[in-house]
Amino acid sequence: MIIEEAKRVIRLEAEALSALAESVDISFEKAVRMILASKGRVIVTGMGKSGLIGQKIASTMSSTGTPSFFLHPGEALHGDLGMIIRGDVVIAISNSGETEEVIRILPIVKRIGAELVSMTGKPSSTLAKAGDIHLNVAIKEEACPLGLAPTASTTATLAMGDALAVALLVERGFKEEDFALFHPGGALGKKLLLSVSDMMHSGNSVPLVKADKLMREAIFEITSKGLGCTGVIDDEGALLGVITDGDLRRALEKGTDFLDHPASDLMIRNPKRILNSELAAKGLQRMEQYSITSLFVFEDDSSNRPVGILHLHDLLKAGIA
Repeated sequence: MIIEEAKRVIRLEAEALSALAESVDISFEKAVRMILASKGRVIVTGMGKSGLIGQKIASTMSSTGTPSFFLHPGEALHGDLGMIIRGDVVIAISNSGETEEVIRILPIVKRIGAELVSMTGKPSSTLAKAGDIHLNVAIKEEACPLGLAPTASTTATLAMGDALAVALLVERGFKEEDFALFHPGGALGKKLLLSVSDMMHSGNSVPLVKADKLMREAIFEITSKGLGCTGVIDDEGALLGVITDGDLRRALEKGTDFLDHPASDLMIRNPKRILNSELAAKGLQRMEQYSITSLFVFEDDSSNRPVGILHLHDLLKAGIA
């Protein structure tokens, strides 16, 4: 019985969304065009469950390139209407279209000079008629068996808000990089905002040894810098090769007596590299491609003098994966 009830609710709400998709008309496009043409912000308002849905719509718009915030209609009546300015677009939500607190702020919204998009389930309601544009989110029935708790109606309203946000995103040409700018703490933000220069070790932290130095000194450099490798450079600081922990292990397995040999004898030439201006995520991709744990960093393609080193552990620790 419980599982069947859950399935009934989900099916009913899915049917409501399907019907909503078929009912979208030119009013939706007009609302999008109005918001795009606006020089102000989008202010979303609504009471109760509609207000909660409105908060989510405002949040989604703000994170996808449309400056927006939620205004509680009750607080609006006690001074917060000052948040609205001429040129703003107000999206007022009420399934009945007759919510008192919302209706009471409409004359002031008009007087301020903001445009109004009404979102209701009743096209003949006061709010619907007051709107410059009306978005119809009517449903056949609520999923609540009593027909009282907002269920399918709030789902339909949320979907309409998402549709607005995404349509605006597409029209603005909003890209992943833009999204990341508003989400710097998230995984996507880290992937798209952190550059190699943000993550690399530089200065004295970069393990480097001259090509003519003995392997004893190279091993000390690998150990002291703690990055599992050292670069091998010439007298001008140009990178000639790299020696890794793995190279040392393989030499020991072969029984090679290399401690008194110059570093150039054991180094691997032409190590993989990356530019400091590239995304750190690209560094991770390159490490995975070549099964390595570090990349020497350069300022440009023509430079042979490393300015840093990028290590796998630092990328993983920062959440770039």
